[in-house]
Amino acid sequence: MKKPIQVIFTCVLIIGFVVSCSKKDISTTLNANNLIDSSIAGNKPIAMAVIDPFAFTKLAFGNNIDPANLLNYANQTKPTYVLKDNTGANTITNPKATLGRVLFYDKNLSTTNTISCSSCHKQNFAFSDTALVSNGVEGGLTARHSIRLINTRFAKETKFFWNERAASLEIQTTMPIQDHLEMGYSGLNGRGNIASLLSKLSKINYYKELFKFVYGDTVVTEPRLQETLAQFVRSIQSFDSKYDVGRAQARNDNDPFPNFTSIENTGKNLYMTPPVFNTSGLRITGGLGCNGCHNAPEFDIDPNSRNNGIIGIIGSNDIELNDTRAPSLRDLTKTDGTINSRMMHTGAFNSLRAVLGHYNSIPSNPRNTNLDPRLKPNNNGQQLNLTPDETDAVIAFIKTLSGTNVYLDKKWGNPFLIP
Repeated sequence: MKKPIQVIFTCVLIIGFVVSCSKKDISTTLNANNLIDSSIAGNKPIAMAVIDPFAFTKLAFGNNIDPANLLNYANQTKPTYVLKDNTGANTITNPKATLGRVLFYDKNLSTTNTISCSSCHKQNFAFSDTALVSNGVEGGLTARHSIRLINTRFAKETKFFWNERAASLEIQTTMPIQDHLEMGYSGLNGRGNIASLLSKLSKINYYKELFKFVYGDTVVTEPRLQETLAQFVRSIQSFDSKYDVGRAQARNDNDPFPNFTSIENTGKNLYMTPPVFNTSGLRITGGLGCNGCHNAPEFDIDPNSRNNGIIGIIGSNDIELNDTRAPSLRDLTKTDGTINSRMMHTGAFNSLRAVLGHYNSIPSNPRNTNLDPRLKPNNNGQQLNLTPDETDAVIAFIKTLSGTNVYLDKKWGNPFLIP
């Protein structure tokens, strides 16, 4: 009878050893994957720790995104004299704008994983592009020059794109994604559609974490893309210019700014003052009247504006009469005076002097049936008859509208670029 007892005792020892080793191996394996933080001691059970809910977010973005300490999008300061705000019901929050930032820079939003919103709207060029037209997927090109995304929130105009085909910024945000030439999710020629993109994003681990963080679940929908992308774009603001320093010290825009040079104040006066024309459309006194369309202090476009005489289409001999939107004139240049990108929807001009040259003499074009009436006094194309000194002064003033923070602030930078 001794032999069976010895066998049983030996089996018990072996089983105990295997269980002990298994616990130790499990503990080692799970700890190596940051799944538990426990120590095996005696007969104590394995203590499971909380899994990091942002493990993949940290892996993708490092310290660029810290869910426990989000960057400030929701409570940025703005000057008291800036009164326009088209936020509407989509109030900016730090979590949603943070998710919008990731989406804005993510090349996964294109069919080829090569193009993001930031490919056409680069931070170091005031969220525009130096190229005449921007690259899209598989050799595609944008039809118009990339518009700058500065102070889109602080404007009376709520429609988007040069031709205002999007009724809101929210609607605009996913239209380039579904453009066949830009980001490719058109559903044409064998390409996926927006539903394909939503399915794709829902499988990416950092989006699972971020959508759960922002919305309480991992569901990826087009309205959520629109909501968060629009919040990020509206958060991009620029109010640290020389103009803003002077405006804060003056009663209004018509007073001389104490920090301005003589030529800058002269240029400001020319910008703000309406011109007086004779019956032939020739300016005989007054200023340039720029403020009539690009209203200070936001320098946004008047929503009632018609086209400005630039009616061409890039790469075509046809004309386009309905490109009537324009970005804010803020940050047309950097503070050193270099332009951020070509100007107009056709990219027709690469200097402020060329822009003023266009407005100096608006040709009467019978094909242009939608020219803004402010540019055709007495039904004639305006002739401002600018002097060289006046041109220099207006250019000097426009350069005062540029700040520096928009190029440097981390919250608007690429979160995928880990230092």
